[in-house]
Amino acid sequence: MIRIGRLGADDAPELFEAIVRSRALHKPWITPVATEAEIRECLSQPPDVRISYGIREDSGQLAGVVNINSVIHGAFQNGFLGYYAISPYEGHGFMRAGLIAVLDRAFGEHGSTESRRTSSLITSARFASYGVWAFRLEGHSPRYLRINGEWKDHDRYALTVEEWQVSGGRPTSEST
Repeated sequence: MIRIGRLGADDAPELFEAIVRSRALHKPWITPVATEAEIRECLSQPPDVRISYGIREDSGQLAGVVNINSVIHGAFQNGFLGYYAISPYEGHGFMRAGLIAVLDRAFGEHGSTESRRTSSLITSARFASYGVWAFRLEGHSPRYLRINGEWKDHDRYALTVEEWQVSGGRPTSEST
C-alpha cells in the first residue's frame, strides 16, 4: 500500500536525506541536487513549473518521487514526467503503484476533458522496468539530456488523457 502527496519546501530536509542515501542507486540515471537549499528551491516552484509528489510506503517513509515538470497549459497541454526511487525501497513495487496514482491524478485532478499529454523523457530500459502501461514510443533523441556531465540519448514516450482512460491505468500487454 502506498500514499502519494504533494511535496513542498517543508519536505526539503527529508528529501535531501533520502537523496544522499540513494546516490548509488540514482547514478547514472539522475544528477541529484547537491544541497538542501537547492531542494527547497525546487520544491518551492509554482505548479506551472513543477508538481512534485512523494510516494510513501505503509509506515510513511519516502519511497520515491514523481515530478511533472514544465507544465504547459493552453493549446499544447503538456508536461514532462520524471521519477526516482529512494533507497532502500527500490524493487518493492512502490514506484509502479505511485506512478499509476500520480498519472491518475495528473489526468484527473490536474487535467480536464481536453486532450492532455505527458511526455516521459527517460531511457527505455529504465522506463520498461516499471512497465510502460499505455505509453507509446514517439521516437529516439540522440544527446537529448545532460546527465552527470554527459549528453545522453533518450527514447521519448508519450501518453494522452484518452490513452490513459482507455488503458484504465493498467499495463499494456507488452509490459506485463
